[in-house]
Amino acid sequence: VKGNWFLSSSKIALHLSLNANQKHCFIEELPTDTVVKGTYHTLEWSNAAHAYATNPELGIVIEVIESEHDDVFIKTTGLPEGKFTFTSHDAGDHSICLATNYTSWFSHTHIRLYLDIVVGTTKPNVEQDRTHVSGLAAKVRDLNLKLEDIRREQQYQRECEADYRDLSEATNACAVWYSIAQIIILVATCAWQLCHLKLHCVIKYE
Repeated sequence: VKGNWFLSSSKIALHLSLNANQKHCFIEELPTDTVVKGTYHTLEWSNAAHAYATNPELGIVIEVIESEHDDVFIKTTGLPEGKFTFTSHDAGDHSICLATNYTSWFSHTHIRLYLDIVVGTTKPNVEQDRTHVSGLAAKVRDLNLKLEDIRREQQYQRECEADYRDLSEATNACAVWYSIAQIIILVATCAWQLCHLKLHCVIKYE
């Protein structure tokens, strides 16, 4: 699953079904220095109770990978209910993967996982904690943070457009040189044929 996040503080809620030894991944395209916050809780099927219930022994493996360089900057095992946060170091695709900590290939456990993700918040600034400022100052700060998010996203879009433009120019240049080479070959072939025909005519009339 892949999503593009170009709005400040976007939020998504997911309901996943996991089996033992199954990893579920989805990809998010993020600008640089974007904070992603996730909150999850799980329920495991209980044969005894014939219902889904919380299992304290269940662990959820959370792994975040920067797709372009395959850099894993988060890999941790959490409780059946918990939170995780990470900040994108570079702009691009990021894979968020979740799995259980069960290792038996013969396990047929079924798990329901509820996941809430907030994407697009900026890096937290401890020195300017919201609890130490007035309500009006907090609103002004929120607006400034959203403007910074928008500016960063616009910069990312400009970088993508520049890369696409460079690729288009390189492709057009290759097409031009290919056409020139074809013309040169065609002219050379015609010249050779004319010379050959002229020589043939000279030999014939002699």
